Amino acid sequence: MASTLEKFIHSLDLRALPRVLQIQSGIYCQDREAKPIKKWKGSLRIELFLFLLFEQVGARALSSVYEMFGNECSLSTGEVIKIIGFKINKLIASICENNEVSQLSDKVELPLNFPGLYKIVADKTPYVSIEEIARKVSIGPTRFGHPCFYSAEDIKLANFTIKHDEKIVFNSVEEVHGTMVVNCVVVRNNQSHFFTLPLSQEGEFYECEDDQIYTLKEIAEWKIPKCRNRIVKLSNTLHMCDSSNPLPENFDGCLILMPVYEVQAVMKSRNDIVHILSDLDVEVKDVTDCYDISSFLQPLSLEDIFERTSKEFPMVAEIMEGPSGNEKPYNLLSTGKEIVIYKKYQAARVLASEMRSDPSKRHYLIPMSYKGKFKRRPREFPTAYDLEIARSEKEHLHVVATKAFTSPHKELFSVSVGDQFLVQQCQTSEVLYEGRKKLIDVLACEQILSDSYKKVLLPMYMEGGFVEVIHDKKQYQLSEICKEFHLPFNVKVSVRDLSIEKDVLAAAPGLQFEEEITDSYLLISSASSPVESWEIPVYRLNMLVHLLNKDVQTVVPPVTRTTVEEVSEEKYYMLRRYENLTLHPPPRPPKKPTTAAPPGFAVPKQSASGVLQAPKNFYIDTTKKLCSDQAADVLELQVSCQNDLVHRENKDVTGKATLVETTVTKGLTRNYEVEEEEEEEHDYSYIDENIIENIRKEFHGASIRNEHSDSKGRRAFLWSCHATDPLSEFLSASG
Repeated sequence: MASTLEKFIHSLDLRALPRVLQIQSGIYCQDREAKPIKKWKGSLRIELFLFLLFEQVGARALSSVYEMFGNECSLSTGEVIKIIGFKINKLIASICENNEVSQLSDKVELPLNFPGLYKIVADKTPYVSIEEIARKVSIGPTRFGHPCFYSAEDIKLANFTIKHDEKIVFNSVEEVHGTMVVNCVVVRNNQSHFFTLPLSQEGEFYECEDDQIYTLKEIAEWKIPKCRNRIVKLSNTLHMCDSSNPLPENFDGCLILMPVYEVQAVMKSRNDIVHILSDLDVEVKDVTDCYDISSFLQPLSLEDIFERTSKEFPMVAEIMEGPSGNEKPYNLLSTGKEIVIYKKYQAARVLASEMRSDPSKRHYLIPMSYKGKFKRRPREFPTAYDLEIARSEKEHLHVVATKAFTSPHKELFSVSVGDQFLVQQCQTSEVLYEGRKKLIDVLACEQILSDSYKKVLLPMYMEGGFVEVIHDKKQYQLSEICKEFHLPFNVKVSVRDLSIEKDVLAAAPGLQFEEEITDSYLLISSASSPVESWEIPVYRLNMLVHLLNKDVQTVVPPVTRTTVEEVSEEKYYMLRRYENLTLHPPPRPPKKPTTAAPPGFAVPKQSASGVLQAPKNFYIDTTKKLCSDQAADVLELQVSCQNDLVHRENKDVTGKATLVETTVTKGLTRNYEVEEEEEEEHDYSYIDENIIENIRKEFHGASIRNEHSDSKGRRAFLWSCHATDPLSEFLSASG
């Protein structure tokens, strides 16, 4: 029975692929911008051309002709294609009123990268069986693939009963003893109870309310059931020009989303992959049961290749659809090229990010085979808790304070800007709080004085600011850094990797090594000229190949070239999304009672997730207003500090002014960006510990007259931003 392509794809289960379809009828045109013009409407010249063509060759010879992504294709009546995959390409949105499409709204087309965060409105239409849920709802290994439902009635199992309206989390679908089941879990009294439900289980199952927020792309990939539309509510404002926003001005209501799929297909007449939109105006018929599906080429993804046994390697493959990119090896992986895949394996990488504050910050995955060398750069620590994480037994962590902190307890130390410390260890200390003695976690340090050391205790909850003082000028290999230091770790390339044609890391102003990860790779080379081999990531490279029945000339792969992989912002956050954070910082200090915020302070805006976010350049903006009459002096001292740090022979700080907290931080970090580059090796300036004392003295001499008026207001504002009294909670928990 024939149906439209759109109706067929909307009802098709991914697990039923591949399917063989026969084109029945249809006329369609698609231009290079992928804007559909159904039935050639709106063009008198084309209508005349079709009329003449119809007169000469007859209706049955008329094809469905379209052009998409620059690839022209003709789907003639009777043509047979094999569907190998499909995904949502875009969404058609309509304004929703009372769970129905508004009669006054037009349908708008939304790309998957359309800005904004959205909350899902639970579907009120019940599912009649577990099989229907498994067939229509995406269930997968990620947190997006764990949908939640509740039953309208109790479900009795062998060992316990699932109560009606109880939240059931669907984790995965698998076959157990010949029966397809869904692995589920319910949580009762903070305890998880695991069980399975067969697909044959019937009942009334409703979708649970979801309090999470998602991007449009995440909703499209995981949260739109088959054969159903999805209602979403805009959770935050859009960051785009009004002229390019297809939604009404100040819109904050609900939208009904209808997906348009992009279908991947294989044709007998072509060796590449054909992409077809599901709203293509053709009729198709499923002929899978009566057609030899092996007569088509078998496209394989890199994941499919990786799942093959090690004995099947090496193998020769032809690229059916290659990745985009001008850098090696991606420029070698074009459609139609033959490659040799030697082996599969797991390899270690270091995830690194540029040390920039602007949005253009880039991210890299660096292999352990990288032959360049690095020099250390100072790390910044926002709290005393971060100092505890960063300290090591190999060397004492030496830091200088860039932000003042007044301790609420006389037993603990109050920090001034410019104070230097050697971090020792974490311990507990007894403090007097509300007339009672409490034990709290503190950080034991040694304050560095002019001619001696003083043991001090810093509260672990302290919100300060510290910059590392580096005495080590050694050049390190990547493997040495991972072995000897805790990540995250700040570095700068001092000797670039000469084996790489263009070492992108050498041009970075600074790098932060964030974490070491293990990922899956395939080792490949060109089949025609196997001079060098390359590692390609399995899960971050969209590429389809088909295997060729050819013998590999050389089983031993040629020399492997080192490749630094640049990852996009989206892939970077996917790599870090499931990071296991085993350490959690203690509560922040308590707020101080205030009647009104000091003038010049702007209350931070609350993000969509409900977490308070500090505005950018907070201290720069506020201190300009608090100390506007001293701005010229601040600038003078900042410039002189930077000159001191670059030219270490000049030990005198010439400025005399009040120094605010951010000025010290910038003065200590920006000088690292001033460097003299040689052809292969660079020379850098480091913080000279002798200069720190000059900075501290200069600050104290100039700012003592403002200390009482400024710091009290700043602390009162910062602590007033918290809605609760976290120190009380922290002391209660620890006591």
